[in-house]
Amino acid sequence: MMVTSPTLYMQRALDLAGLAIESVSPNPMVGCVIVHNGEIIGEGYHAQYGGPHAEVNAVSSVRDKSLLNESEVYVTLEPCSHFGKTPPCADLLIKHQVKKVIVCNLDPNPLVAGKGLQKLRDAGIDVQVGLLEQAGLELNKRFFKAMQAGLPFVIVKWAETADGFVANADYSPLAITTATSNLIVHKWRSEEDAILVGKHTVETDNPSLNVRNWPEGKNPVRVVLDRNNSLGGDFKVFDQTQKTLVYNLVKESEKENLQHIKINADTEFLLAVLRDLKAKGIHSVFVEGGPTLIKAFFDAKLVDEVRVFKNDKALKDGIAAPHVPAGFVLKENHQIINDNLRIYRK
Repeated sequence: MMVTSPTLYMQRALDLAGLAIESVSPNPMVGCVIVHNGEIIGEGYHAQYGGPHAEVNAVSSVRDKSLLNESEVYVTLEPCSHFGKTPPCADLLIKHQVKKVIVCNLDPNPLVAGKGLQKLRDAGIDVQVGLLEQAGLELNKRFFKAMQAGLPFVIVKWAETADGFVANADYSPLAITTATSNLIVHKWRSEEDAILVGKHTVETDNPSLNVRNWPEGKNPVRVVLDRNNSLGGDFKVFDQTQKTLVYNLVKESEKENLQHIKINADTEFLLAVLRDLKAKGIHSVFVEGGPTLIKAFFDAKLVDEVRVFKNDKALKDGIAAPHVPAGFVLKENHQIINDNLRIYRK
C-alpha cells in the first residue's frame, strides 16, 4: 500500500489542472485525484471548454468503481452544482457516495459559490476546504479576477536593452530578446484570451499578434485600440486570419473575423474596453503595446502582472522603457541566455 500526504495529492491535482491552460477559458482550470487507502486509483482534469469536467474524467479512469465509496477525492475547485454544458459534478460524487472530498478553492461563480459543497455535506460526505489554497488562487488568477472584479486579468510585457530602451529613437522596430525568449512570449500568447496593442504599435511594427512560433497553441483574440479609427486596412492585424476587435470612439461594424466596437467613454476608455472584453467572455489580456499605452494602463491602475525582459546589450539612445510602478512586488527572476526575465505582481 502506498501512503503519501494530502498535500502531494492536491499538488498532483493542481499540476493536472495546469495542463489545460491553453484550452478551457473562460472556464477555470480544474484537476482531480482519487485516492483509495493511500493509492491513486483515478485522476483527470478539465481538458477542453465544453468537455467533461475534471471529476467526470477522474471517476471514468477508475477501473473498480466499487472502491469509490471508500475513497477520498482531491479537487482543485469546488464541484459544480448546476447544469451547464455538463451535468453537476457534485451529483456524480454523491451518486458514487465517495467517503471524503478535499477542495482547494471555493468557486466564486455565483451559480456555484458554496452550493456544491453544501450538496455534498447534505448527502453525508465529509468535506474539507482550503488545502493549498494560495496555489489554487495563483493557478486560476484569471478566472478569480474575472468573477470577483468583473474585469479580465491584465498582464503587460515589454523587452528593454541593458540601458533601458524599448525601440530606436525613430520608433523603428528593435529586436531585443533572444530567439528563446521570443519563443516563450509566443507560448504566453497562447495562454491568454486576448492580446492588446495600440494604434502606434500597429503603425510602427505591423505585428501579426499570433502564435506562429508556438504552433500547437491557440491564437488569442487580437485587440487594437484606435480611438479615432484612423488605421488603414492594409496592416497584418486586419487580415482576418484570427478574431480581431478594434476599439474606437467613431465606428461600429462587423464582418467575418473583424469587428469595430464604438466606446462611448473617452475619459475611461481603457476601463470601458476591459469591461466589454469581460462581457465577451475574455478573462485575460496580454498587453504588448508601447511605453505610452503601458503607462496609461499603469496610470489607470488596471494592471495585475508585469513581465519584463532585459537584454545585456546597450543601445545608448532610443525610446525609454516604462517603469514598474510602486505597489508591484518581484515574484520571479530568471536568466534566459542573454536575457533576464523579471515577473512582478500587484
